[in-house]
Amino acid sequence: MISGSGGGPVGGGTEFTAEDVAVVLREACEAAELDASGAELLRLGSNAVYRLASLPIIVRIARDPGVLPEMERAVSVARWLQTVDFPATRVPAKIAQPVVVRGLVVTFWESVQEREEYATVGELADLLRRLHWLEEPESLGLPYFDPMAKLSASLDGLDAVSEEDRSFLEERAAKLAKEYERLDFVLPFGMIHGDASIGNILRHRDGHAVLIDLDGFALAPREWDLIQTALFYDRYGWHTEAEYAEFVHRYGFDLMNWPGYETMADMRELMMVAWLGHQVGVSERSAVEFARRVRSLRTGEGREEWNPF
Repeated sequence: MISGSGGGPVGGGTEFTAEDVAVVLREACEAAELDASGAELLRLGSNAVYRLASLPIIVRIARDPGVLPEMERAVSVARWLQTVDFPATRVPAKIAQPVVVRGLVVTFWESVQEREEYATVGELADLLRRLHWLEEPESLGLPYFDPMAKLSASLDGLDAVSEEDRSFLEERAAKLAKEYERLDFVLPFGMIHGDASIGNILRHRDGHAVLIDLDGFALAPREWDLIQTALFYDRYGWHTEAEYAEFVHRYGFDLMNWPGYETMADMRELMMVAWLGHQVGVSERSAVEFARRVRSLRTGEGREEWNPF
């Protein structure tokens, strides 16, 4: 689910501020028999993310208390991926999780390395190709990915957005929903990461690339795991032509040659814009970027001016 990044009461009446999530961190670490002293707050947005000083562990506190099923699934996925030796973020073996503290969902992850270093687009292709060959066990209980439901949910609660912009986005979503229903997918249906982009592949301290953020795992057309890399190259210039060519070569399929590419790109793009719309009321930078993106959707121009978030 999508949330803004300001304060305000969330689960159990807890305010999602640095002060209050620090209390949640301490109590969660006590329950897991970990030392929270000296922990560093890395970011505070839809999640509060801490790096422990005592052990190489990352603690993630979700703003939305409704994500408990997703995080239970993410932990199960992480443990299963470890059994098949797939390069992904790991969970500490002896910690029972997720834990719920003051209404907020807390998970613990092994730190990939001391600083955040992204891997390459080519390595992302390698991991996706390998992931898409795996056959997931039924015990994971992966849901079917419903882009219509995701798009609808992302457009709910855009309270800080003008009525005119909200109506425009909703009308665009309705049009795209009809187009999406007519798509003829060519890649096998199966397990996807769900948010496969350069931002979710990190360099491990031992040098290899690992996939992170496992809570979006689902069953869907594999095209969904390729769309962001194509979109980032094609519309925004966030990847170079050489990087995209390497991605296509190493995965073995060029999504941009598929007739459904533009429709899927439009849907993924609209999800990105709606996500940003939830932050308009609490971030001036987000408000400026949201206005820029909506203007692009209206005119069809200026996408090369979008900034990554």
